[in-house]
Amino acid sequence: MTRHHTYDVTVTWTDSNGTGTSDYRTYGRDHDVSAEGPPVIAGSSDPAFRGDRTRWNPEQLLVASLSQCHMLWYLHLCADAGVVVTAYADRAAGTMAENGAGGRFTEVVLRPEVTVAAPEMAETAARLHADAHKACFIAASVNFPVRHEPTVRTA
Repeated sequence: MTRHHTYDVTVTWTDSNGTGTSDYRTYGRDHDVSAEGPPVIAGSSDPAFRGDRTRWNPEQLLVASLSQCHMLWYLHLCADAGVVVTAYADRAAGTMAENGAGGRFTEVVLRPEVTVAAPEMAETAARLHADAHKACFIAASVNFPVRHEPTVRTA
């Protein structure tokens, strides 16, 4: 049986500057991303595309989604395998190639730094990154490579 999940969000443009899109160089890119429950995310475009660098852009949010999905699956699999993770941080990076007609992501590299409770857990902890990648719904939905460069340490 296939289960279906729906994710409702609202994106609201908040910065028309009173003149709308009458000129590409002058309209604002600021917007809010909202959903029932969580706080609003202040969004904009990448500064390379006239956006506000103090707000999240869609490209950052895509990389963050991949990183979050991997982490959540990884922690789940570690818990199931008896691997006690005591710390986790990921310095993820995405690469996008832009051409005259648009652009596309060419890869995302996840660099999770994991600390486990005991040395005998390290090998399993390292191996479970591949399983987390296979389980991640977001990684399974993109058409570019998502690579992993994990580091596992013991407490």
